[in-house]
Amino acid sequence: MKTLLRWLLLAAALLLVAHLYPGVTVTSFGSAMLAALVLGLLNALLRPILVLLTLPVTVLTLGLFLFVINALMFYFAAQLLSGLAVAGFFAALIGSLIYSLCGVVIDTALEAVFSSKAG
Repeated sequence: MKTLLRWLLLAAALLLVAHLYPGVTVTSFGSAMLAALVLGLLNALLRPILVLLTLPVTVLTLGLFLFVINALMFYFAAQLLSGLAVAGFFAALIGSLIYSLCGVVIDTALEAVFSSKAG
């Protein structure tokens, strides 16, 4: 139940990103759901490999290169999907930052809701 709710909220977060930043476009809620799924899969499968391969650069930049990796994941998801469009790399960077911030808020809220139900 928690995973399904998180997925729906992350799809809504993508719609919020598209509303807040004109460089990101999402055509519908269905497209947002598919984009949230693809972003989750890319972050689970491809991101760890990229983080490992770029570890020296990440250390030299004190972790700031992770923002570039997040933007690349966002941009790559937009290239794979027709319902998600990103105007360029800078738009992907801003969009990924807003999306990540929304994800942190969603994860914190869901943890609070589901931990209070368990206790």
